[in-house]
Amino acid sequence: MEAARREQAERSGTTGSRTFISGVVEGFYGRPWTMDQRKELFRKEQKWGLNTYLYAPKDDYKHRMFWREMYSPEEAEQLRTLIAAAKEHGVDFIYAISPGLDMTFTNPREVGTLKRKLDQVSGFGCRSFALLFDDIDAEMCAADRKVFSSCAHAQVSLTNEIFQHLGAPKTFLICPTDYCGAFCSPNVRESPYLRTIGNNLLPDIDVLWTGPKVVSNTIPVESIEEVSKVLKRAPVIWDNIHANDYDQKMIFLGPYKGRSTDLIPRLRGVLTNPNCEYEPNFVAIHTLATWCKSHKNGIRKDVVMAEGGSGREPGKEEAQEEELYSPRQALRLALTEWLEEFGEPCQYGKGAQEEPMDTDKMGNSEGGVAAMQTDEEAGPYRPGPEEQPLYTAEPLTLGDLALMADLFYLPYEHGPQAVAMLKELHWLRSNSGVLGQGPKDQEVVEWRSRAKMFEEMYEAVSKMYTRVCNSANRNLVYDLYPYILEIKSITSVAKEFVNWLGSQTKSPAQFLGGDQEPFSFKGGITGEFQRMVPNDGAHDLFPRPVPAPRTYSVRPYLPMDEAAVNKMIRDLHNEGAASPATPGHSYSMGDRLTEGALGFNPDHGFILEDGEGICGYALGAAHAKKVLEKDKTSRTPTTQMKHGKSDAEKGVTEGMMRNLPEAFLARFPSLIKAQIHTMVIDPSGAKRMMGCLLSSLKSSGSQGAFCAVKQSDTRMLDLYRALGRFEEVKVEGVQNDVIIMGRSL
Repeated sequence: MEAARREQAERSGTTGSRTFISGVVEGFYGRPWTMDQRKELFRKEQKWGLNTYLYAPKDDYKHRMFWREMYSPEEAEQLRTLIAAAKEHGVDFIYAISPGLDMTFTNPREVGTLKRKLDQVSGFGCRSFALLFDDIDAEMCAADRKVFSSCAHAQVSLTNEIFQHLGAPKTFLICPTDYCGAFCSPNVRESPYLRTIGNNLLPDIDVLWTGPKVVSNTIPVESIEEVSKVLKRAPVIWDNIHANDYDQKMIFLGPYKGRSTDLIPRLRGVLTNPNCEYEPNFVAIHTLATWCKSHKNGIRKDVVMAEGGSGREPGKEEAQEEELYSPRQALRLALTEWLEEFGEPCQYGKGAQEEPMDTDKMGNSEGGVAAMQTDEEAGPYRPGPEEQPLYTAEPLTLGDLALMADLFYLPYEHGPQAVAMLKELHWLRSNSGVLGQGPKDQEVVEWRSRAKMFEEMYEAVSKMYTRVCNSANRNLVYDLYPYILEIKSITSVAKEFVNWLGSQTKSPAQFLGGDQEPFSFKGGITGEFQRMVPNDGAHDLFPRPVPAPRTYSVRPYLPMDEAAVNKMIRDLHNEGAASPATPGHSYSMGDRLTEGALGFNPDHGFILEDGEGICGYALGAAHAKKVLEKDKTSRTPTTQMKHGKSDAEKGVTEGMMRNLPEAFLARFPSLIKAQIHTMVIDPSGAKRMMGCLLSSLKSSGSQGAFCAVKQSDTRMLDLYRALGRFEEVKVEGVQNDVIIMGRSL
């Protein structure tokens, strides 16, 4: 009979009449939330129908690092008040402790210390607990290895003992060391660790699980069914979809998504571990609550997943009885309510630090803030008809919040408006070559129209930034400010880049040139914009003060630069820093390049100049194969005589062209040539120029670029390594005195 009861519980995702756990886990790395913020959270959880708060801040020393230490009287009073506040709002306060960093499981004194610590918290009124063994070394000490065959056996033994010591609490959780599918070896189904947990953990202890990954893009129903069979119980999801502690350049304001509501009857509960900043978590928690409303008292209601979820489509006769969950609709509902908070000054605390105010010094014993001093006789200031009008802050709109949410959406995707901006910038950059045609050409007209549209997109970002900054709720503003400032800054750079592309002038260019966890690539939407703007290193995207006697600028190569470039090359030749040229001839840019290791007509080019003129160039051909084939057929004796090529120079160029293998050209399809005047002592300008060229080649679809340098030309070898991170590539058949260098784009 008991086996049948357990089997039914595993299938249904419920055990008896136990309530579905739903709420928030404060389990991130970073500054913990304040007591006032937690109390405000309880109020919102009650309002939105959530029922649980799991206390597990990684940077609370007495939760993790110094878990043995008892709470002081002052700390005890704070926790007692917090637990009472949770109870007042119908929220189950779960106290979690992480002893796994340095605990000896076989030492009775250690076990006794843990019991006394939890007894103390129980005395504060707490009735729900959790033991966390996440993010620790799975290796046991010598004493534990003598008793336990694995760390899983040690953890289960301790957890069972603590559970019974506390009187079998109604809610008791364990977070295993292998808490996601990616950590399980060889896989979830065959994991010895999970099997030990499932077979030996007491049945009324629940297990926390993050899904297939630490930060799971989706949590398929099949994956939960699989882990439930191994654990012999439905897991509680510790959901990191909105967590940002692994990259604080990112924040997530998108809706709860990627979890079909078919999961609800198969789970014991869901707790979201959201952004480190408390205030911006409104959407994450609100949309989770909307998602959870499809589950009532352990009974499932079908919910339509309007954006690719796996919920079934109800028939017409069922539709009126079933709730609809659409992530975008849930987001709009949350943003509509959140908009009201922006206009209300924060009422719940004294600020993020909760520092006591010296009311005597502040001059106001009630609120701690002195009243604003005004000139009562003069009255309020009113500007005259020709004077500067008073600044009036525009109110924040729902559209502003929707844009902000799309820009800071979710770890694996950007919102629709952010995607539209990225696509537009990519199109403008990729199609900027049409601007060389007449101004009335249809392609040019389209490019300029879309450039104007991108500028309007930027203006929307700028207005959103200003309106958020002017909002009354300063706690909200302070939490969001670093993120909205950065996105405003980088989109401003992107706008200027588009303007520069469209100018076709000599204006300086002020830009440098799989299935994985989201913390493998950092930067979020900001990183996407940075990759769109020509760069050779994101750390150099904005100007840095570098002591230099000259100012350098980068711009596109223009036909009128030909004479100046030839002069620069002659100067370098006279100094012995460039390949020899044939005296008495003035060649075009393509001719000039044939004086080096190889020659081609560039279709991408940038110039470096200072106050005295051109001092460097970087040119490239996106499709080297076509250029080399064309060059090979054009090398007649007449042209060779025209340019005065020596036999040695002909051998270098022609031998290289004949022997570059197809596999090499597939890996490095683009050809480049660069030169910097020896008088250039500040490398930043040259680096920007090379970055612009490489980014321009990349935007044309190239995956790699190469150059050819004479082995004796150590200056150019060092130059390519320093400016473009080119490395030598071994290519069979190339002449011995030629070095081929390449890099991926």
